[in-house]
Amino acid sequence: MVDHDDLLSLEDAVDRMRTHRGAMLETHRETTIDIGRLDGRIIAEDVVAERDRPAADHATMDGYAFAAGDSGPLTVVDADVFPEATPPALEAGEAVRIATGAPLPERADTVVKREDAVVDGSRLEKPDLAAGTYVYERGSNVTVGDRLYVPGDRLSAPDAILLRDLGYEELGVYEPFSIGVLATGTEIHEGKHADLDSPMLCNLFRRWGHNPIYEGSVPDDGTRVEDRIAELAERHDVIVTTGGTSVGTKDYILDALSSLGEVDFHRVRIRPGKPIALAQLPDHDALAVAIPGKPIGAFVSAAFVARALFTGEAATPTLERTLTHDIGLGPEGFTYVVPVVLDGSDAVPLGHVDSPLAIYGERFDPSVLSSSTRAATADGFVTTTTDLVAGERVAVVPTTALD
Repeated sequence: MVDHDDLLSLEDAVDRMRTHRGAMLETHRETTIDIGRLDGRIIAEDVVAERDRPAADHATMDGYAFAAGDSGPLTVVDADVFPEATPPALEAGEAVRIATGAPLPERADTVVKREDAVVDGSRLEKPDLAAGTYVYERGSNVTVGDRLYVPGDRLSAPDAILLRDLGYEELGVYEPFSIGVLATGTEIHEGKHADLDSPMLCNLFRRWGHNPIYEGSVPDDGTRVEDRIAELAERHDVIVTTGGTSVGTKDYILDALSSLGEVDFHRVRIRPGKPIALAQLPDHDALAVAIPGKPIGAFVSAAFVARALFTGEAATPTLERTLTHDIGLGPEGFTYVVPVVLDGSDAVPLGHVDSPLAIYGERFDPSVLSSSTRAATADGFVTTTTDLVAGERVAVVPTTALD
């Protein structure tokens, strides 16, 4: 059994999740998809640019194209260049009408906007513009040989823009992980308490690009817990359990995982969400992630620790806001995850007595907060290892960034 006193730092836990993800991807199934369906998928091949993009200089404004080094006035040739056209050859001292997105003639390196151009018949007064003005230059986006994606990268909708520009219509990706979500607890199994965690987790896993299946519940019985996990490990890449991760008399998850395989870690220095565990089940070629049962603790441990296993991402974007209240913390050595609601440029700690959810006063209380379903309405989270002071600028991880 893993040493319950050996708590892992948040950073180390995330690193271990990513290491296991890499090992899983090495042996995972691959498939090919249309790039119109790549959102959330994990790429299985290198993408290296085979040509410059753009392949030629293009105008970024409607106007007149010319060479900045020519002397004026310039003669406007009798032609119009559109995106689908082959541009005419220009002699020294000549300019040509050009549309946004159209390729520049070979000599041209500058565009003057149509509304800024001074034209008299076929004569253009040469504007004082630097070379490259309003020009999308060849190779400025991508140069031949650029390595743009590597296996394991998680794709999102904007990636289709670049991939299509590179000529891709299909792409090799890994099949989504099959995830079996299993709730533990006699009170849930007998219908006396609602299962608050499984629907939330299934939504997260789906947003992370995988295929979760809710596999029901199992009562607090050691043998039944172990047998059920073993059964699910035959059908899924990852088994995610909820509840039973502490050290109470009815907490059987760690015993089951130790019996079925090897527990990599149990308990992370994060509050709420501390009693999360990760285990390898080598006889079943599967992983198991044990999530604590309190709903907000379950979300925090999944979103800030387990997310790295499913997305490969260790960092999240943040917003800078001003904290409205002092927040004292508990024991040192933990990363505290403080839910907040955003009010303009302010971040109000959700759970503070002055917020819509009154749980704590001067000192953050992750234990009670972990059970509060109202905390699920948080706009974001502030992670900190030190006390927070009203008026300071804090980095808020938006809840939507954890998808």
